[in-house]
Amino acid sequence: MKIRNLFGAMALALVLVGCGSTAKTTVTKVDGTLNEGVDAPAYNGLKRTVAIARFSNETEYAKGAFYDKENDPVGKQALDILSAKLAATGKFILLERSDADKIQAELEKAGSSAKGAVADYLIIGSVTEFGRKTTGEVGFVSRSKTQTVEAGVNLRLVDVSSGQVIYSEEGKGQAETSSSTTMGMGGVQGYDATLSDKAISAAIEKLVENIEKTCMDRPWKSYFLSYDDESVIIAGGAKQNITAGKVLSVYQRGKKIKNPQTGLMIELPGTKVGEVTVLATGGTTVLDEYSIVNVSSGTVDAKNISNYVIQE
Repeated sequence: MKIRNLFGAMALALVLVGCGSTAKTTVTKVDGTLNEGVDAPAYNGLKRTVAIARFSNETEYAKGAFYDKENDPVGKQALDILSAKLAATGKFILLERSDADKIQAELEKAGSSAKGAVADYLIIGSVTEFGRKTTGEVGFVSRSKTQTVEAGVNLRLVDVSSGQVIYSEEGKGQAETSSSTTMGMGGVQGYDATLSDKAISAAIEKLVENIEKTCMDRPWKSYFLSYDDESVIIAGGAKQNITAGKVLSVYQRGKKIKNPQTGLMIELPGTKVGEVTVLATGGTTVLDEYSIVNVSSGTVDAKNISNYVIQE
């Protein structure tokens, strides 16, 4: 009898220890699905040049008297996450704009200078919602606690050549973690600081997919840098996936007309006048890359190279 009671007590103890403390973390995307840990296939097409102008905090917290605009962790988190996700697609060349003043200061200290490369597209972002909440339940033999962070992010994509917003959308994400104790065993988790990153990441996830699609649906563009008897050079090189043998189309710019409703100039579609074939690429950075090409078909007015646009 004593042995049976002993085994019963040991079994009960093992059960209590097993359920004494549990914890789990979940991340949800309110709009669409969240794809984490999926490696994007290698991209061999021509890359678009994108700059993130700023990422501001427009939440109620940011409007408070004690808000420090220069040291805003939420806006910085969102900018870093967006940059990482865009870079992970392999389809973009990212230009630094948020810390442009700091970069220029370092160049001046080194006795150097550099002109910023012109981006094809500019991203303007803001965190519109950000909040934390903690809920819990206390039972006869158990206690649980759930921490939740919700975030809302708005992104606008601007075509630099026209200044028009070509895409705008808001995404929302949520991350939560829960823990519980039974019979006083285990411990309830303290605040999980990583939830902020996870909620913002979930909010940005679908927006990155839409930005990628919007940019890739529009034609890649380049321009003539020089045109003479010695060589014909266009902007862009190996970092944009331009390789020797690549054939690109040359378009003569369309006529520009003014829209009286908006006051903006509209460039009509151009006309294809020829093709160029890449002979070699040069340069070491996005700022100084170029490609040497040969006009393989059609004719180009060497005295008016600004009238042409090169497309894939």
